[in-house]
Amino acid sequence: MDKTNRRNQTAITEFILLGFGDLPDLKILLFLMFLVIYITTVAGNILIIALVVQLHTPMYFFLGNLFCLETCYTSTILPRMLASLLTGNKTISFSGCFTQFFIFGSLACTECYLLAAMSYDRYLAICKPLHYSTLMNNRFCLQLAAGSWLNGCLVTAIFVLFLSQLTFCGPNEIDHFYCDAIPFMELSCSDTRWIILFHLILSCVFTLPPFLLTLTSYVCIIASILRIPSTIGRQKAFFTCSSHLIVVTIYYGTLMIVYVLPKHNTLSLLNKVLSLSYTVMTPLVNPLIYSLRNREVKDALSKAVSKYVAFTKTC
Repeated sequence: MDKTNRRNQTAITEFILLGFGDLPDLKILLFLMFLVIYITTVAGNILIIALVVQLHTPMYFFLGNLFCLETCYTSTILPRMLASLLTGNKTISFSGCFTQFFIFGSLACTECYLLAAMSYDRYLAICKPLHYSTLMNNRFCLQLAAGSWLNGCLVTAIFVLFLSQLTFCGPNEIDHFYCDAIPFMELSCSDTRWIILFHLILSCVFTLPPFLLTLTSYVCIIASILRIPSTIGRQKAFFTCSSHLIVVTIYYGTLMIVYVLPKHNTLSLLNKVLSLSYTVMTPLVNPLIYSLRNREVKDALSKAVSKYVAFTKTC
């Protein structure tokens, strides 16, 4: 049924998130797996936040923001999915779907800006070490972080405002595990050509600049590292930014594949799996990537464990 004929139907008030409904035999296994992932992600991110707040440098200030963001990021999607797998209730209200998309979209855009700010921080630390402390002062760090959160919320609020003008009159099944923009717009019985174009323009205007800044920063970083004469110096310089480079590659790599991938029914499962990479798996592995490859975080963890052991012995 085309969109013209659907306009005569009654407007819908709720949506059905199909999620992984095409894998009913794995429902219990999926529930247990995602429950463990959620608990591990939240616990890991909170632990790293508690450790990095003790390290008063710009890099750890941004890391604290990133891990706080990813805790909220995961909590926007996984609890709803866990409830659906446990109870079998896949419905979500109209306002609930808009709210989930707004929070998820704001956090996703904010992460793009935060990753760009962290890339710029690494650029200054490696390429301009003598001016680093002057350029990356507390005020500038706060402005970068606040700007990241503000821009992320602003771009999503603008898009949601236009998205709310669409009419939805059936069908109401979203073939995804959360309310994402493209599957959401496909259900509208309004003419969505203009809002798809608007979505593309907003994506280019608000998310392309942080991506280009991140890319440019690492081009300059790699060029600067290659000019270092000693092998040990090159290894040390690369080690300081390798963790962030891994995170940026995973995040942007999966994000681009998901939104460039053709929207065919045969690829819907692959699309969901890839979406899990940046919505669920990235917040899970990021604390491990940063803690295992960062001596200062490991030292802070050792001190915290030592204090805890000493406290328990005293008690």
